[in-house]
Amino acid sequence: MFIWGPVVFLWITFGTIFAGGVHDYFSGMLSERNDGASISEVCGIYLGNVMKNVMRVFSVVLLVMVGTVFAVGPAGLIVTLFKNSGVTGIVTSAEFWLWIILLYYFIATFISIDKIIGRIYPLFGICLIIMAVGVIIGIFTHSEYTIPEIWSHFGNMHPDGKPIWSFMFITVACGAISGFHSTQSPLMARCMKSEKQGHFVFYGAMVAEGVIALIWAAAGCSIYEVTGGLNTGLAEILSGGQSAAIYDVCIKTMGSVGVALAMIGVIVCPITSGDTAFRSARLVLADWFKIDQDKIQKRLLLCVPLLAVGAFVGHLDYAVVWRYFSWTNQTLAMIVLWTASMYLFREKKNYWITAVPATFMSAVSMTYFFCADECLGFSTAVAYPVGIILAVVFLGTFIHATKKPAKM
Repeated sequence: MFIWGPVVFLWITFGTIFAGGVHDYFSGMLSERNDGASISEVCGIYLGNVMKNVMRVFSVVLLVMVGTVFAVGPAGLIVTLFKNSGVTGIVTSAEFWLWIILLYYFIATFISIDKIIGRIYPLFGICLIIMAVGVIIGIFTHSEYTIPEIWSHFGNMHPDGKPIWSFMFITVACGAISGFHSTQSPLMARCMKSEKQGHFVFYGAMVAEGVIALIWAAAGCSIYEVTGGLNTGLAEILSGGQSAAIYDVCIKTMGSVGVALAMIGVIVCPITSGDTAFRSARLVLADWFKIDQDKIQKRLLLCVPLLAVGAFVGHLDYAVVWRYFSWTNQTLAMIVLWTASMYLFREKKNYWITAVPATFMSAVSMTYFFCADECLGFSTAVAYPVGIILAVVFLGTFIHATKKPAKM
């Protein structure tokens, strides 16, 4: 995902500070101030019932795709590890591991969050941080790896010529801004003891993720071969999937120690993120259809069809599912930022701190929708101006709404 070159450093840095951190903080705090409501219900409060239903659909679709891509990717890497070790049999079948992971999802999704995830997730988080620290130390201790300067490589280094605008801003998501985070915020909001924890839990966590993303971007830009100003080496390793690339980085920077950390970083962590995605999807549907979740039978009523859809999506083309996930993810972030803007307007506070990144993400999302092959597929000559115009229209609509009396 860092195949565009060092220019990605700027997006991760400024995206984290002015968009991602703001998005995560407001999605979490708005949920906390509305009794832990899911993000779709929060959007309905501030943007109306139409947007509430749009967000319900977007949230469930996104969460199912998140759970699916975080099952298929690790399943493929597990198979690779077994095959490289000379093992044969059923354990070298991606289909086998996909169903094993889905079985875990089924168990984890319908039980309370404190039964499994609440106990082990902090340990995996620590391992993820240790892995990132190990990677950056490995880069600095290997003289053959040099992190390229931004300004001397300030251009598009994508081997296939994929434009920076808006493909990079859609693809590089979790390290800068991610709508998926807003779907997880209610889980954290329901566990918070005080609003004072909001800065640390929401904004602080996004900043930490941004730092980790910068480390991985540095690895992608420094370790692999550059040919003719293009990241051909990184493109080659990414052809085997993102999990394979992460595994390769860990091996090259940390040696045998990196194998164990890679197992946790690219297998266990994504799987646990996947189960929280399906859990959040269940809660969104429960809020939507007013299905009480105190009884196990009611949880199963939602878990079974959700995982059935996940199993179906898991057998589709992974690359195509990932691209749709990326666009849905950033579009969800856009809507959340507009929701936060309306909240700030109603509270008579400075809404520009969310309206500006909301406008930017609107341009990103709309441009990609008109330009990407899996969407409308128009040329950049059409997609660029249309995306910008639509972003201006969204901003104008918001400003027009602020001229009306605020609803308290």
